[in-house]
Amino acid sequence: TAAIRKMIYTTNAVEGYHRQVRKITKTKGVFPTNHALYKLVYLAYRNIRKKWTMPLANWGQTAQQLAIKFGDRFKIM
Repeated sequence: TAAIRKMIYTTNAVEGYHRQVRKITKTKGVFPTNHALYKLVYLAYRNIRKKWTMPLANWGQTAQQLAIKFGDRFKIM
């Protein structure tokens, strides 16, 4: 339905996460080791996670529609 589609397209967390990690890593030239890159991405993740506090818009309506469409795989708490 429209509410489900809107939620998926407006809250693409993967793209948002990638954009923020890319913003941090693009300013660094070369990483001496893979471990250095992993550490930078982990530290970036910790900072990004703190900013993601906003709840999803219209989640109640969307959750109800998901429960109707995928009743056996989606449970409303």
